[in-house]
Amino acid sequence: MRNERVKVALGQMLVEGGAVEANLARAVEMIHCAAQLGCRIIVLPECLDVGWTHPNAHQYAQPIPGDRADRLAEAASSAKIFVAAGLTELHGDYLYNAAVLINSGGDLILKHRKINVLDIAQDVYQIGDRLAVARTSWGVLGIDICSDNFPNSLDIGRTMGRMGAQLLLSPSAWAVDSDHDNEREPYGGLWLSAYGQLANEFQMPVVGVSNVGPITAGPWVGRKCIGCSLVIDKAGEQVVMGPYDQEALIVAELELTPDRPQGTKISGML
Repeated sequence: MRNERVKVALGQMLVEGGAVEANLARAVEMIHCAAQLGCRIIVLPECLDVGWTHPNAHQYAQPIPGDRADRLAEAASSAKIFVAAGLTELHGDYLYNAAVLINSGGDLILKHRKINVLDIAQDVYQIGDRLAVARTSWGVLGIDICSDNFPNSLDIGRTMGRMGAQLLLSPSAWAVDSDHDNEREPYGGLWLSAYGQLANEFQMPVVGVSNVGPITAGPWVGRKCIGCSLVIDKAGEQVVMGPYDQEALIVAELELTPDRPQGTKISGML
């Protein structure tokens, strides 16, 4: 069985807290631009609609499926591209930091609710309670969110690897102090290490995409979200890293390992 190659776009976009319409318009534009570049899938940031931990999240959040997810689905269908994107989900009285995977026909094929919610965000979001992967005509895809890939929560990605995921997509919002100097302290070591572990264990490329822009409200007000969106190949090697503090549409081509869930040799357990 030959290995599948897939062209992926990283939509490292500006996210303005509470500016839902402007944020969605940027996302839709990036979706169409990625398709024009011949990409099969685009990954967009975490909570791209409202902004991560925005204090008015309950006011702005919508159900999934809902109008906001439908808008991304319309763009995916029009552009004939898969879309992975973070949205703020209202479910009854609860709020979730969610991510959706939409196929090139505009169908919502996967929804993930963030599990490793930071302690400072638990006043806003509930904890996710399930994991799944999506089987497509060209590969098995997993989706999680940002700190779901922290070193202390790699079992989330490992579980999707066990489920057969050939590619892991991670909408993110990476934030630093406003005076962070990237020349003195280059950002990204945590993700290089964590993504590398997952990729090495399961021959599963990992794509993490952050947004850029200042955090203007919420528990981390005064910090800034930065880019450095990252692609790690199935061997655990860095393919590309996005610019530090600028919007960018980054393209990478990845080779996927043939669909073959990893098993455990019983002899190794005795």
